[in-house]
Amino acid sequence: MLSLLLLVVLAPLLLRPPGAGGAQTPNATSEGCQIIHPPWEGGIRYRGLTRDQVKAINFLPVDYEIEYVCRGEREVVGPKVRKCLANGSWTDMDTPSRCVNRTPHSERRAVYIGALFPMSGGWPGGQACQPAVEMALEDVNSRRDILPDYELKLIHHDSKCDPGQATKYLYELLYNDPIKIILMPGCSSVSTLVAEAARMWNLIVLSYGSSSPALSNRQRFPTFFRTHPSATLHNPTRVKLFEKWGWKKIATIQQTTEVFTSTLDDLEERVKEAGIEITFRQSFFSDPAVPVKNLKRQDARIIVGLFYETEARKVFCEVYKERLFGKKYVWFLIGWYADNWFKIYDPSINCTVDEMTEAVEGHITTEIVMLNPANTRSISNMTSQEFVEKLTKRLKRHPEETGGFQEAPLAYDAIWALALALNKTSGGGGRSGVRLEDFNYNNQTITDQIYRAMNSSSFEGVSGHVVFDASGSRMAWTLIEQLQGGSYKKIGYYDSTKDALSWSKTDKWIGGNPPADQTLVITTFRFLSQKLFISVSVLSSLGIVLAVVCLSFNIYNSHVRYIQNSQPNLNNLTAVGCSLALAAVFPLGLDGYHIHRNQFPFVCQARLWLLGLGFSLGYGSMFTKIWWVHTVFTKKEEKKEWRKTLEPWKLYATVGLLVGMDVLTLAIWQIVDPLHRTIETFAKEEPKEDIDVSILPQLEHCSSKKMNTWLGIFYGYKGLLLLLGIFLAYETKSVSTEKINDHRAVGMAIYNVAVLCLITAPVTMILSSQQDAAFAFASLAIVFSSYITLVVLFVPKMRRLITRGEWQSEAQDTMKTGSSTNNNEEEKSRLLEKENRELEKIIAEKEERVSELRHQLQSRQQLRSRRHPPTPPDPSGGLPRGPPEPPDRLSCDGSRVHLLYK
Repeated sequence: MLSLLLLVVLAPLLLRPPGAGGAQTPNATSEGCQIIHPPWEGGIRYRGLTRDQVKAINFLPVDYEIEYVCRGEREVVGPKVRKCLANGSWTDMDTPSRCVNRTPHSERRAVYIGALFPMSGGWPGGQACQPAVEMALEDVNSRRDILPDYELKLIHHDSKCDPGQATKYLYELLYNDPIKIILMPGCSSVSTLVAEAARMWNLIVLSYGSSSPALSNRQRFPTFFRTHPSATLHNPTRVKLFEKWGWKKIATIQQTTEVFTSTLDDLEERVKEAGIEITFRQSFFSDPAVPVKNLKRQDARIIVGLFYETEARKVFCEVYKERLFGKKYVWFLIGWYADNWFKIYDPSINCTVDEMTEAVEGHITTEIVMLNPANTRSISNMTSQEFVEKLTKRLKRHPEETGGFQEAPLAYDAIWALALALNKTSGGGGRSGVRLEDFNYNNQTITDQIYRAMNSSSFEGVSGHVVFDASGSRMAWTLIEQLQGGSYKKIGYYDSTKDALSWSKTDKWIGGNPPADQTLVITTFRFLSQKLFISVSVLSSLGIVLAVVCLSFNIYNSHVRYIQNSQPNLNNLTAVGCSLALAAVFPLGLDGYHIHRNQFPFVCQARLWLLGLGFSLGYGSMFTKIWWVHTVFTKKEEKKEWRKTLEPWKLYATVGLLVGMDVLTLAIWQIVDPLHRTIETFAKEEPKEDIDVSILPQLEHCSSKKMNTWLGIFYGYKGLLLLLGIFLAYETKSVSTEKINDHRAVGMAIYNVAVLCLITAPVTMILSSQQDAAFAFASLAIVFSSYITLVVLFVPKMRRLITRGEWQSEAQDTMKTGSSTNNNEEEKSRLLEKENRELEKIIAEKEERVSELRHQLQSRQQLRSRRHPPTPPDPSGGLPRGPPEPPDRLSCDGSRVHLLYK
C-alpha cells in the first residue's frame, strides 16, 4: 500500500514518454532525472518503488536517491549512492560505478601513517579523534574503488599536546621502520614542530586539529595541510557581519598568545580592506581588568574578544563590573567554548552565575562548522548523524566528557582526504601509476605528486565539503550563534568560498535593533543667551542716544565761554569714541545663531575696529587733556609763561597720533593675519534622555594664527596708556586752569575707564570658554565706562548752564556786566592767583633790600666805633647822637611797605 501511494503521488512527475533506453548518462530535465541502468553484475535499489513501478516510469524526482548493489562476492567500486539534483543530473556521474571481485587483505600492500594524538594536555583532542581515524581507516580499507591494492595502517603515539614530548615521538616515527608516507599531528604547537621538520624528510603533514594562523605560511611549512580550518576563517565571517549591520568602527581585546595575535593581525588586514577601522586594540596576559576599563573609557561598542575559555570568564566578570554590556554593546567571541562556560564555577573570579549570565547575554559567536548540517551522504556513504551515532558507540565515555569530540569529523575526513590523494597518485584515479611502496624519505617525486593530489582535493565529507586553499588550510562553513536567554541559538551560516551568508533572521537585540558602532555624536553650538544680548543691546542703544545728546549739546553751546574753556572739540571726540565703543557691543554679541559662518570674519573685524577706534577717540582725547595739563603746570618757574597760551592743534595732533597708531596696528593685523572663525570643542555631554547619543558642545571664536602675539601688542601699549593716564590724573588733581576747566572731571573718567579696562581684559580672556560670562563682562565694561565718561564730562556742564543761565556768548556777557570776570568765579580765581604771585615777588624784593640795608648799617657802626669812642651818656638822659637804628622788620600792606623801628 505504501508503494502504491508513493506511486500515485509521484505519477505526475514520473510518467513521461519513454526515451532511448540503455544510455548510461541520463538526459537532464527540469522535472527530474532519467532512470539509469545498473552496473554489470549488479543492480540498483529504488527506495519505496517496486520493480514493476520502476518499469512504468522513466524519470525520478529531485532529491530521490538510488543505491548500487552487487551480486555474490563482488563489491561496488565507485559511488555507491547517487542523488537526483535540481538540474536533472545525478551526483558524481563523472565517476563510474562498477562491481569487482573482492581482493583479500593478505594480498594488499600496507601503507603506513604516523600520527600523534594528544590524549591529555592543553587540548586532549585525541580522545575522540583517534577513534574517528580508526573508523575512517576501516571504511577506506573496506572500499575496493579506493586504493584497491593498498591497505592504510596507523602507527600512533600520545603527544600530550607538548612539543617536547612530540619531538621524541617524531624521531621514533622517522628512524624506526616501517617508512611512514604521511604524518598526522593534532595540536597547533605540535603541528608547528612537525611541519617545519617534515620537509627535510619529504613528508606531507596532514593535521586534523590545528587552528593556528601561523601554519598558513607556505614558505615555512611547504608540505602542510589541515582539515581543521585556520582560526582566521572566523574573520571573513566577522567582517561579513560588520558589513551586514553597518558597523565601521570596532575594538578588540586579546589574550597574548601566538594564535590570537596572528588571528587579530589577519582581522586587521581584512577590516581595512572592507573600509572598517579597529579604533582600539587591547591585550592582556592574565589579568584583563585594566584593558576592559580602557575599552569602557574609549567608548568601545563592537568588541571582538580572542581568548581561551578560562580567560573569558575573567574578562566578563570585569565586563559586568564596568557595565560594558547591554543594548549599547556587542561582543564577538570564539564559538568552541562549552555551552555553559559562563556558569562553570571558577575560583579566580568574584562574580556570581547570575552576574555572569547578565554580562554575556546577547553576544555573538562564530564557530567552524565541523559537522555537516545537511543530512546528506558523504563519500563514505554516511550522513553526519550516522557518523555521530557510530562514533559515540566506539567511545568509552560520554561525548561531552570526551576531548576532541567536536573535531572528530575533521579527523575522519582527514583520512579520506589522504586516501583519495594516494588513490590519485597510485593510478587508481590518475595517470601516473606511481607505486606507493617505492616511497622513501629521499623520493621527492612521489611527495610532489601526493602534494598536487592533496592540493586538488574536493569531496563531501561528514564535516561538509572538503577543499584546501593555497596555504593548505581547510575551507569550511562558519556557524553563527547568539546567546539568547542563556542558551545559544543558531542565527546563520557563512560560506567563505562562495561569500554566501545564510541568515535565519532569528537574531534578537536587547534594544530591539543592532546598536551603533559608536556613540552618535550630535554637535551643538553654545550660543549667547538672547535675553542677555537683548538687555545689553538696549543699554548700549540708550548709551549711543546719550552720546548723541551730549555731542549735540556740546556743538550747540560751543560759543559759550564756559564750554569753550573745556576744549569742546576734544569732548566731541570723546562722545564719538563712546558711541563707537557702544556700537561694538552689537557685533560682540553676534554668533552663529544670527549670522552664517561665511559672515563671521566680517563680524570679527567689526568688533576689532569699533573697539579700537572707540577707545582711541574716547580715551585718547581725555588722555590728551590730562597730558597737556600735566606738561604745562609742572614746568619750572622760568617757563610759566607757557600757561598763558594753549595751541589747540597740538591737542588734536596728539589725538591723531593715538588714533593713527591704532589704525596702523589694526590694518597690519587684518592684512597679515586676519581674524577668522575658529571652533572650540568641549568634553562630550550625556543627554538627559536615555538615548544612545552624546552631545559635543562647540563654541565659535574670533581668532587668528598668531592671536596671542597681536593681543600682546594691542593690550601692551593700551595698558601702558591706561596706567600713564591714572598717574597723570593723580598728579594734576590739585591743578586749576581756565584753559581746560574740566580736567578734574576728565581725571575721574580716566580712573573709571582704566580700572574697568584693566580688570575686564584679563577676566574676559579667562572666561573666553563661557560665552555668557565673557560677553557680560566685556559688554557691561564698555557700557559702564561709556556711561560714566559721558555723565562725568557733560552732565555738570548741562547743569551749570541750566541752573545759572550762562547761555550768552563772551561779547554779550561783556556788554551787560562791563566785565566778563565779575560773573565768572574761574576768572576771579585766576586774578587772585595772579595778584598773589605779584605780591610774593614784591615781598621777596623788599626782603632782599632790607637785608642789604642791615648789612650796610652794621658796617657803618663798626667803622664809626673805631674812629670815635662811645660818648658817655648825657646826664640829662638824652638820646645819643648819631644816625637812627635800622628797622627791626618790614610790614607790607598791598603796594605799600612800612618800616617799623624798635
